[in-house]
Amino acid sequence: MQKLVKLSERFLYLTPVQKTDRPVLAAVVGDQQTLLIDAGNSVNHAKLFQEQLANQGVKGDYLVLTHSDWDHVFGLNEIKSPVIAQQKTAENLKKMQTLSWEDSSLDERVEAGTEIPFCADAIKLELGNERDIVIPIPQLIFDKTLQINLGGVTCMIEHVGGDHAEDSTIIYLPEEKVLFLGDCLYANLYAEKWNYTVEKSLQLVQKLESFEAETIFLSHHQSPLTKEEFQKQLSFMKLSAQLTKKHKGNKQNIEQELSQVLARVLSGEELETVEFYVNGF
Repeated sequence: MQKLVKLSERFLYLTPVQKTDRPVLAAVVGDQQTLLIDAGNSVNHAKLFQEQLANQGVKGDYLVLTHSDWDHVFGLNEIKSPVIAQQKTAENLKKMQTLSWEDSSLDERVEAGTEIPFCADAIKLELGNERDIVIPIPQLIFDKTLQINLGGVTCMIEHVGGDHAEDSTIIYLPEEKVLFLGDCLYANLYAEKWNYTVEKSLQLVQKLESFEAETIFLSHHQSPLTKEEFQKQLSFMKLSAQLTKKHKGNKQNIEQELSQVLARVLSGEELETVEFYVNGF
């Protein structure tokens, strides 16, 4: 069961659902205006979000997209607030307007390698036979950064890219010490083998290390990360990237040195991260 969680008077979020790939949706509540983060993976998802916000007396004045993946934008037409998006996100949405989302078209794109089987299955499960998907073009488009003062809380919106999506955008709330990452820390899932690349991931980690955040949201994590958990994840990614370069993608050598440096056996999730770096080398 999805629920709206009130982190503070300024920040509320709707928990994710793995089965149909519903990401975290959030609202930043200022004294004058409210910024919504992401539109959800369907009209029903967006409706649920708005209904639960309304129960708290919250209504969105703007909506910002973290990137253009289907699960973050299919609810756009249900949310009537002006939409803020990075330039690449807006360009991607224009291309998505030309696509069919019927089963046959999804299956063709999976066969061609331009769609992920999990995403195609999630679309079918989430949307059922209601495939009349309308994707409006954002009204407010930025390139690198955008700052919005909602009254008592500032939203610093920044394009960071990364392996998962070139258009990935993050939202940082300095007064709340909240950092909303969207999907930027996840691997590239649209490659033949899911992967991280050394250069892109190191650039991203360096950027994310610069934020003073106490609570960090990744769109498909059930609960936010603490500062300590986030720092550990960034440190592991940085070390994995450096050792991938040092050992020229030799998986056994990378794992062995990581285990020596950390003085413990690697977890299953960490082994998967190493595999992604090897795939991307």
